[in-house]
Amino acid sequence: MPDQSAELREKHKLKFEILYDTGNKVADRFGLKHEFPAALREVYEELGISLPEFNGDDSWTLPLPARFVVDESGTILAADANADYTQRPEPEATAEVLKAAWQ
Repeated sequence: MPDQSAELREKHKLKFEILYDTGNKVADRFGLKHEFPAALREVYEELGISLPEFNGDDSWTLPLPARFVVDESGTILAADANADYTQRPEPEATAEVLKAAWQ
């Protein structure tokens, strides 16, 4: 949601925009939207976790972990996605792409 994105930018003193994706509509267009099965929804609800509140709509969806570096012209400089949420790209790799793009 916009407030969460703004809070993250402020907390980490980021100088770039962070996408907020109400209802995971952008994730869906990239084929990165994951819908929670009913049994997993129940577990989350028992733990007091409300994905619909976080998503800004009534969906029980999350985007798959992905990182895209897009330049001002819309060219994708780097893309990384993995269905296994435990496998995430190293921040240093993204930093290297950004450094090369700004040189």
